[in-house]
Formats: sequence, C-alpha cells, structure tokens
Amino acid sequence: MRDAGTLRVAPRVHFGFGARSQLPVLLSGRVLAVVDPFLLGHPVLDLLGDARIHSDVTPELPVGTLDEAGSLARTFAPDVIVAIGGGSALDAAKLIALLATHDGPLSRYYGENLVPGPVVPVIALPTTAGTGSEVTPVAVVSDPDRELKVGISSPFLVPAVAIVDPELTMGAPTTVTAYSGIDALVHAAESFTARRLDLDWSAELPVFTGRNALAEPLALRAAAHLGPWLPVAVRAPGDRRAREEVAKGSLLAGLAFGSTGTHLCHALQYPIGALTKTPHGLGTGLLLPYVLPLLDPDRVSEFGVALGTDDAVGRIAEINRAIGVPASLSDIGVRRDQLPRIADLALGSARLLAIAPIDPTREVLLDILTRALRG
Repeated sequence: MRDAGTLRVAPRVHFGFGARSQLPVLLSGRVLAVVDPFLLGHPVLDLLGDARIHSDVTPELPVGTLDEAGSLARTFAPDVIVAIGGGSALDAAKLIALLATHDGPLSRYYGENLVPGPVVPVIALPTTAGTGSEVTPVAVVSDPDRELKVGISSPFLVPAVAIVDPELTMGAPTTVTAYSGIDALVHAAESFTARRLDLDWSAELPVFTGRNALAEPLALRAAAHLGPWLPVAVRAPGDRRAREEVAKGSLLAGLAFGSTGTHLCHALQYPIGALTKTPHGLGTGLLLPYVLPLLDPDRVSEFGVALGTDDAVGRIAEINRAIGVPASLSDIGVRRDQLPRIADLALGSARLLAIAPIDPTREVLLDILTRALRG
C-alpha cells in the first residue's frame, strides 16, 4: 500500500487573478447565493445577476440556523448555489445544498459517509486563504447539545466548482490573513505526516484515507508557497504576489487534506477553541511546533525542506512569531488544571485521531498540551 492514493477534487478548479469573471459563464437556472454579510455591496456580487442572496451566515454556524436556511432553500429549489466568503460561508453553502436535496435535520448526517447522494451543485469563491473548504468534503457546525463542533463529511459535499481569485483576499483583515494562512500550513503538514491506513478497496472508503501518494506532492508544494509568503502577506497586505502565493498554497493544502484528513493539531484545537473562544487557525498554528517533534523525523525533515530549511519546527515557530500567533497556551488563557479536560475532549475526535501517525493516547495528548502551555 506504499503508493496508494485517492483524490476527490472538484470537476472544475480555477485559480488566478480575475478568475472570478468565470462565474457568470457557469450560472444557469435558479441561483441561490450564500454570502458573508460583510460582503453585501462588494463588486463581486454584480456577477451574480438576479440570484437570490442569503447573507444570514452566523459565525460558528449554529446548526439551527442551517436547518432553517436549508428548509427555505428547498422551497426555492435552486439549480446551483454560489458560496462567497470565508470558511463559514462556504461550509454553510455546502450544508444548505445538502438540505435543499435531502431531508433534514442536519444532525442526521453528523459523521462520515451518511449523505445519501448528490446535493445541489455548489460554486465556491473563497475570500480568505486558509480553510480550503472550496475543495474539501467536510463542513463543520456548532450544536448546542454538544461541547465541541461537529463535522459532516462526504464526497458529495465537494463543491462542483472552486474559483480561487487572490483578488478577493486583498481586503481580508491582518489577523484573518495570519490565522487562516497558518491553518493552511497546518493542513499541509498534517496531510503530509498522516498515518498510512490499510484501505479495503472492495468496500466503501472512509472520507479521509490517510497518507496518500497522490496528495503528498500537493502538501509539499503548499508548504513551499506558504512558508516564504505568509509573513509577507501579513506584513504587507497589499502585496499582490504574496496574496497570490498564499491563496495558491491554501488551495493546494485543501486539495491535500481533503483526501488525507488532518490529525493532532485539529483534534486538540477544537476543545481549546471552545474553551478560549480563540480563532481556529490561531490554535492549530500554535500547536504545530509542539506536535511535529513527536512525528516521524524523516517526514518532518522532508516537510522542512519544502519550507526551505533543515529545521521545520524552528521555521514554523519563526513564522508564528512573524505573523502574531501566540507561542504558548498560557498566552491565550489556558490553565494547567484545564489540560486533562482538554485531552479528554480531544480523545472524542475519533475521525481526526484515526489519522494521527502516532498512538494518540491521553498521555501523548497531555504531553503536547503541557509543552504548549510552557511555550
């Protein structure tokens, strides 16, 4: 199985300055646009024609708001859904597309491979460079009945078209650029270091298939784009080359982890983010220098080469400092007595931990957390 691999990609992926101009060419029939509310009035919306606009996208995506939006979409019966915005808007559009096609509530589909068939086609235009949601088979919601966010994963959730235009990221706030960009680098690192799963080709495959010969070069190229250019994009937000490089790196990282999955940084971030109310990318980026030393040194070294160094951990810590990611969990308000609870909650992220390349015991998680607390 050393050379096994699976890629699930959108039928169309367009990248480059001006790529958004493809949008009118792709639209037909009844169009529903799911748009971040802060984009109302943005010139990109002029490309939508007479589409119906849904801009009630709530941060963290409470599941109740999506059930309601999905019901309205089913009544409207769109032929295509356009998603424009950050990761929340893109995830919302994917789940509204699901509920416009299949019966709710959304909780029926929590987990993997539970979506029964195709959904309304989604055309995704990200305005941030980091989540990779425009090319991935997963969307994440918050459910008041659960302590942590919950994912819905299915190949049917991969958008039909991804249009990545770096121009749309030019207005992103500095912290959004930093935290979403470092999350993209974590996606690349965790994809490249994922566990090799023993796949049964005669059965339905898991959505995330672990170490992947087809995704590996994508993860390394993502690192090569993100490593040198993310600090530039944060320091000089108007630098078009930096925005292009970071957007390209984010897209490639999304293509990589959308097939392999992510692991320890993400499993630990979910309880940390819930506890501290800090951005997702801040948490994953903070944790990465404390996770990598536990992994296969050859894989970590090869990832470092993609970053242009023989010290991947040191380089990532340097990038974090340059873009304003805190160095320790204590910097974001985590206390030592909270670490056992964080570890216990992370142990519940079975999908993520299954991809971890080491045995993710409670002791291992506590070791990562303890070192991250000290900084």
